[in-house]
Amino acid sequence: MSVTEDPQMNADEKRLAEMGYSQDLSRNWSGFSNFAISFSIISILAGCFTNFGAGWNNGGPISISWSWPIISIFILIIGFTMSELVSAYPTSGGIYWWASKLGGPRAGFYTGWLNLVGLVAVTAGVAYGCATFIDLTISTWSDSYAGDYSLKRVFLIFVVVLALASVLNIFSGHLMAIMNNVSVWWHVAGATIIVLILLIVPDTHQSFNYVFTERINNTGFHDGSTSGAFFFFVVIPFGFLLTQYTITGFDACAHLSEETKGASMGAAKGIWQSILYSAIGGYILLLCVVFAVPNGPDGKPDNALGAGGVQPIFNAALGSNWAGLVLFISAAGQLFCAVSCMTSASRMTYAFSRDRAVPGSGHWSRLSANRVPARAVMLVAVLAALLTLPALVEVNQGTKDAPLIIPVAFYAVTSIAVLGLYLSFAIPIWLRYRHGDKFEVGEWTNGAKYKWMNPLAVAEIIIVSIYLMLPNLARGNPFDSDFSWKFVNYSPIVLLGVLLAITIWWQVSAKNWFKGPIRTIDSAEVP
Repeated sequence: MSVTEDPQMNADEKRLAEMGYSQDLSRNWSGFSNFAISFSIISILAGCFTNFGAGWNNGGPISISWSWPIISIFILIIGFTMSELVSAYPTSGGIYWWASKLGGPRAGFYTGWLNLVGLVAVTAGVAYGCATFIDLTISTWSDSYAGDYSLKRVFLIFVVVLALASVLNIFSGHLMAIMNNVSVWWHVAGATIIVLILLIVPDTHQSFNYVFTERINNTGFHDGSTSGAFFFFVVIPFGFLLTQYTITGFDACAHLSEETKGASMGAAKGIWQSILYSAIGGYILLLCVVFAVPNGPDGKPDNALGAGGVQPIFNAALGSNWAGLVLFISAAGQLFCAVSCMTSASRMTYAFSRDRAVPGSGHWSRLSANRVPARAVMLVAVLAALLTLPALVEVNQGTKDAPLIIPVAFYAVTSIAVLGLYLSFAIPIWLRYRHGDKFEVGEWTNGAKYKWMNPLAVAEIIIVSIYLMLPNLARGNPFDSDFSWKFVNYSPIVLLGVLLAITIWWQVSAKNWFKGPIRTIDSAEVP
């Protein structure tokens, strides 16, 4: 009797066996839990607030009110293309497994490493953002605590957040499913409360004209000009990071598919639904923040507040008590998000190690007594901390008397996350397009729409990736007279460094032994 004819195996286990794997991970996640982890990783309470400055300083209100819905539509199309892929191949390897299946070992090797780098970076970015908001929350309620601010203190909180996320992930996979279910309702209720606070508490609100037409350029490029082609085609696209970073990590639905019941349909729906609901909720949340920007002493909108992120806006518009509550709700949501990111990244590390593509793979692919990849969790935590070390360097874009602190390292880490994840998405999306009608679809399919969806998805990823690798501050441009390394967007250095390293590794060694996903079930046992 073949493996797939075993009467004790359910449909999920049989499909996994057909792809060459035994059911080692515990399959106790529901379809809602699968959706919940991507919704939690996207986390509008995290990305919308922590990266608010990226949109504000690179275009201002129009960069938020117009760029968010436009970029969200493109990301939803990307999600649809990935839903079709996960429905056909519901495995923890997810992205790189699809690339290996459709394009061979080399495509899988590059895709896997890009995805792994992106997942480590998004874990680092979310955990550091959470640490920042924990610090801001306490500072809002305590003047003495605020007076002792230092980057070292924030980094220490960041390490504690990483440690907490690691411990929770090591404890139990089922606990993670429960936490993600709770996280969904925290995000829904929390975002609703914040929206109501921003609508009711402020004494005044800005006009629709302000929200949809006001322009800001704090990059230092073109002397802060807010007109002309450079502003619309260079400065504003730098702000795409706000949307592209917030709505990412939805590949978690694929990485958790081996632990999800009815994965072929549940994981597919989880991807596009998490994108859609987050895009709508995030847009409402961001618009409320921009509408709540208070006026300065001159009676005009105080645009300087947004340059420092959302906290100065909340403090000025809401007062310390309400501002502290909003920051607390956001910080708690970001903690849920950090835990979910750790879950997704560790599952990808486990799956990639299972196929022997990671140095020390035998160590990282071992499961604990609770059937969770505990060692992979610890590896992700250490790498995330190392990647964020440049955050210890203060970057002041203003002057000593009028400081404008820009979190260059945080934006670089989030850019690395976007670049790694989305470029890894692009490879299997393009390969599926190349396969055309020969592609064997699963329960969820785009039909003939893949013929325009997939090329459009790849084009958006490439265009946005180019922008995110450019210097986003004038003083980070090597050709600028005021150039300094601390202003440099180091995301392309990390990404290109990784690509160079894996290219050398592939040519020298990996091409001789990496053959793509390794079956844990003998192919003779599967008809």
